[in-house]
Amino acid sequence: MTTTLTPFHIAFPVDDLAAARHFYGTVLGCPEGRSSDEWIDFDLFGHQIVAHLKPRDPNAAPAHHNPVDGHDVPVPHFGVVLQPADWDALAEKLKAAGVKFVIEPYTRFKGQVGEQSTMFFLDPAGNALEFKAFADMSQLFAK
Repeated sequence: MTTTLTPFHIAFPVDDLAAARHFYGTVLGCPEGRSSDEWIDFDLFGHQIVAHLKPRDPNAAPAHHNPVDGHDVPVPHFGVVLQPADWDALAEKLKAAGVKFVIEPYTRFKGQVGEQSTMFFLDPAGNALEFKAFADMSQLFAK
């Protein structure tokens, strides 16, 4: 059974719209859509993400992490599952731009069901992003 995916929409807080515009637009290469003084729409591989201006809360709890495959995975996070060649190209682009990784690009669950390439990094507001790739997309939800 083939499923046609429809774009998802996610809105997330940022404390500096100019920094978000540079990171998502220039570093990640997301085309910009509509915007105002309070938010910016971006096209993230065909999905609508919206950076909304929200002042940083000095009393906010530190980021939460869960252990996965020997790494501390930041929670919450969002991102896109890419084709392996696109994932490789993005990883190289991010390295060239000097992006600091929370979890460096690598392949996890090697030789197991669900083997995937993954990388985690933060945007300038501290939002965690994960991009991954499966050589075999049929294993996206495999148990």
